[in-house]
Amino acid sequence: MTQTVTLQYLFDPLCGWCYGASGSIKALAKHPAIDLQPMATGLFAGTGARPMKSFAAQAWAMDQRIGALSGQPFSEDYRTKVLGAEDALLDSTVATRAVTAVSASAPDRVIDALVAIQSARYYGGKDVTSAPVVAGLLTDLGLTEASARLVALDEALLQQVTTQTNAARDVMNAYGLQGVPSLIATINGELSILDASALYSGPDAILAALKLA
Repeated sequence: MTQTVTLQYLFDPLCGWCYGASGSIKALAKHPAIDLQPMATGLFAGTGARPMKSFAAQAWAMDQRIGALSGQPFSEDYRTKVLGAEDALLDSTVATRAVTAVSASAPDRVIDALVAIQSARYYGGKDVTSAPVVAGLLTDLGLTEASARLVALDEALLQQVTTQTNAARDVMNAYGLQGVPSLIATINGELSILDASALYSGPDAILAALKLA
């Protein structure tokens, strides 16, 4: 009998490296022996937000590297409409609220929502710092309850965001993790920090590390 592996996935929805890892994360989430636990860190939310204008060129150069490593597309629409927007922000506040809302109403769909938000930004050139835009993405996925909560912005959702992002950051601090994406595996009670860079070449290296290949 295969032992179930708990895999904590620490991410920020607007982290380009996390987008690069999304194909592998989708595959790992579907693996029958893996209990994938997405944990939004809020790295670029709230006080972590910053104007894009000052580092748009640097971001695009890094995105090209991510794309080369992972095969994930970064479109010209993203370059012009997101990075090139005059008042653009790197601000994951809305996206983090969205995945938190999904975690409450449809926990098995968090990765679906995350991937949709990432794809809308990096491929579709959509402004995922906008609540109506992200709510529309959730509605398109059939996540109507999460969509409605994102628009209404109820107090309970804000509290959930604070609680969950604080918990994710506590995990990062506890294990000395400096950035995202990060992966923490627990097998038979034994914890290990995985090399998240392996995500960019597909899920096989992670599955091998988990002895599931």
